[in-house]
Amino acid sequence: MESLLVRMCLEAATESADAVEKWRRQRRTLERMPSHLAEALLRYLLHRRLLFPSLLEVFKYSVEEIDLRGESCVDAEWMAYLGAFRYLHSIILADCHRINNSALWSITGMTNLKEVDLSRCSKITDAGIRHLLSVPSLEKLYISETGVTADGVAVLASLTNLLMLDLGGLPVTDSTLSSLQGLTKLQHLDLWGSEVSNKGAVLLKMFPSLSFLNLAWTNVTNLPNLSSLACLNMSNCTIHSLFEGGGQKVCLEKVILSGATITDVSKSFNMSKQSSSFLCSMSAMIDLNLSDSALDDNSVEHIARIGANLKYLNLCNTKVSSDGIGALAGHVPNLETLLLSGTSIDDKAVPYFSMMPSLKVIDLSSTNVKGAIPISAPFKSFSDLKTLTSSDVSTISGLIHKEGNVLNEVPSFSVLESLSHLERLDLEEMHIKDTALCPLTKMAKLSYLSLQNVSLTDASLHLISSATKLKHLGVRDAVLTDGGLNSFIPPPALEVLDLRGCWLLTKDVLLHFGHKHPQIELRHEFVETIDKRNFHYSSPSRVTMKRTLQCKQKQGKLSMSPLRPDEIFLDVNNHFCSSKMVTAPGRVMQASTEASVKVRSHLVLEAIFSIEEYLISRHLKLKNGTTHRSAKLLCYKLTDPNVYPTLWFPDEVRKIELRQRDCSAQLIKKLAGRDNIIQKEEEMLDSSKSFLKQNPLTLQLKTSIIWLQTNQKNSTNEEAEDVVT
Repeated sequence: MESLLVRMCLEAATESADAVEKWRRQRRTLERMPSHLAEALLRYLLHRRLLFPSLLEVFKYSVEEIDLRGESCVDAEWMAYLGAFRYLHSIILADCHRINNSALWSITGMTNLKEVDLSRCSKITDAGIRHLLSVPSLEKLYISETGVTADGVAVLASLTNLLMLDLGGLPVTDSTLSSLQGLTKLQHLDLWGSEVSNKGAVLLKMFPSLSFLNLAWTNVTNLPNLSSLACLNMSNCTIHSLFEGGGQKVCLEKVILSGATITDVSKSFNMSKQSSSFLCSMSAMIDLNLSDSALDDNSVEHIARIGANLKYLNLCNTKVSSDGIGALAGHVPNLETLLLSGTSIDDKAVPYFSMMPSLKVIDLSSTNVKGAIPISAPFKSFSDLKTLTSSDVSTISGLIHKEGNVLNEVPSFSVLESLSHLERLDLEEMHIKDTALCPLTKMAKLSYLSLQNVSLTDASLHLISSATKLKHLGVRDAVLTDGGLNSFIPPPALEVLDLRGCWLLTKDVLLHFGHKHPQIELRHEFVETIDKRNFHYSSPSRVTMKRTLQCKQKQGKLSMSPLRPDEIFLDVNNHFCSSKMVTAPGRVMQASTEASVKVRSHLVLEAIFSIEEYLISRHLKLKNGTTHRSAKLLCYKLTDPNVYPTLWFPDEVRKIELRQRDCSAQLIKKLAGRDNIIQKEEEMLDSSKSFLKQNPLTLQLKTSIIWLQTNQKNSTNEEAEDVVT
């Protein structure tokens, strides 16, 4: 982790291409730079898209590790420079789809290289693997999902120093696995999705130091006893028996059986009453993942017997109920993470969590937990309930459901207050109410809270504001209003506020909140749109707009006079049927006459930028990039608060704002699929103006032309089209 001073220096050094050019010639200084600083500088250059092949030369004496995963520009030229790195011992090229066999020739003979990651580099074949044979120092090799065949895997037997080998997704057979018996130092072997069977599984005894084994998505059903094994992944396998045979018993620490079909739990795991050897070997279990399996309450009893050291337990999408959680209570004192998403548990299971004192993470998403326990007997006051403190009375009394001044239910989450270590709580897609969240505000270390429910309102924000330690808050798909967000006082430590799906919130209020609390990362559909297109809350000055328009007039373009707010309108059909907006090519049909609604100007810009993004994605070379500049020009005019005051926006339109935003992008796809409108691509003319006339997407542009013609009544369609395109 870089210090503040180092981070400021790195940001200044990678501020622009000119800044990079100033220091790149200081080769001697760069050669003496410590490796961790040189690697940090490389990361900054990659992140800001300022790294190019020839610039790599200045790092060849200082960088020891380089991570280029996912960089589509990395090719043989990059590898030629990386091959000259004298002290390089780790190179990550995962998902670099331009890396081929010839590119690997550059790293042949590198004596210090110990780690190479070529995962998902589909152009790597057996020929590329042969280049790696000249690097005998290799200890870690990842070639999953490449074009390597079984013959290419077999030649890896000469790399006798390998400790980690990832062959996931490759056609590894039993005979191929047999050819690797010379890799006696192997500790990590990944064979997911291979063709290994039970016969090949027996050969795994050839690796005496094997501690990690991944056999997910294979045909292995019986696994022999591997005494050195500490981590096993057999997800999506059919398991008949595990660890049969003599010798020292395995001592597993992590087991992943997600989606596995276990024919008989007692038989598969050798859990008969007469034999407790397997249970003894599982006593060191720390991490257990049984998600998406047929596990039920009876099987949970076996977990309870080995739960003394268990820290992570994933039971998502299983048949476990509240009774199964009760069987765990008191037997997992060290459990820190409990994932129960997609199970049938209800509020009866919540009190059992208080008997797991070390819990830090709980996931109850998509369960039957409602956060409230019905009370059969009447209570006169909250003080009669031991699970609630007296301070809860004033907070909940105005929100909780009562009939005849008799309390009907109390929040079930009150018992979670005893979990002093709880840091994260996921409550997505649950039928909980605002009142259920009150006890969560008293949790001392709760820093992550994720909610997703259409029943939550502004009251939830009001309650959560008192959670002082909260850093991440998600209130998705809730019925939040502008007034609720304006009155929301964020917790002092809040860093992320996720409001995606809250369709009542408007863009202006979200922008205001973002500028009022710049330290908080705000997530919402409108905010994401603004970030993608570099919108700013404060638009350019009118002086800048005037100069831009004068420049356009000098170039012979049609001038655009400002439009009044009452002239910016969009006819919206009640059913949002985009097909009704078009009747024939080159003609825009009047929308439904039932309601012509004045909509915010940013909806106008959505259509323009959707067209722009489509044209760019099709690699159409428009003359001088006029579409991009004109679209931005119109964007600034329509969003400048100095030119146009806030548009009148009736309450009945508030509900359709988000759907109308997405309508422009969907309209493009629907128009392109209409048989009576679409034109064949080969008939498009070379010039941009001719192309826009013939392409059906011009209809979307002509929609914006109507707004221009409101003030330019004497201009023709062709002249107005020049302004937009």
